[in-house]
Amino acid sequence: MDVWLASNSERRYALLSSLFPNLHHEGLAGVDETPPNGTVEHQVMTICQRKAGALPDSDHEVVIVADTMLSDPDDHSLSMGKPRDRTHAAIMLHRLSGRLHQVWSATGVRWNGTWHYWCEASVVAIPELTTDQLDELLSSNSWKGKAGGYDLHGPMGEYARLVEGAESTVLGFAGEAMTFLEMLASTR
Repeated sequence: MDVWLASNSERRYALLSSLFPNLHHEGLAGVDETPPNGTVEHQVMTICQRKAGALPDSDHEVVIVADTMLSDPDDHSLSMGKPRDRTHAAIMLHRLSGRLHQVWSATGVRWNGTWHYWCEASVVAIPELTTDQLDELLSSNSWKGKAGGYDLHGPMGEYARLVEGAESTVLGFAGEAMTFLEMLASTR
């Protein structure tokens, strides 16, 4: 099956490469990822749909786009983006320390010429992190390019715990979308 993952995310690629051995992995440039007004669910879905709309014509049987955002633990109607630099990552991780937060992922899959979209949230708990633990997470650079400044399958996986929802949602794909993609992979 000829599948294009239109994302630069190595984590998303790792999730799909075992399902689709010939997976084409190339992100899109120039997509407006500025969150619109509205709920985090609306923001992440809108950005996912912008990515779908920015795709050039393609002969791939399946095309996949996705976006992931964290809800601000103080106000679940606000999103936390990706850290701009190490200081910004430190601020984000400090705010998430000792708290629960929601991670939203929206996924679009074009199959048989039709787009299918899913948007789901999962809840993650991060225990109170010590100064040494925060330093370790920052020094690992695993925060780079990650919503909220962490990767559940990176060093943060030693501390963070999935409380509710699908792990794939935290890693970059809505859980229902992963189920759909697994079904597609099994038909090849």
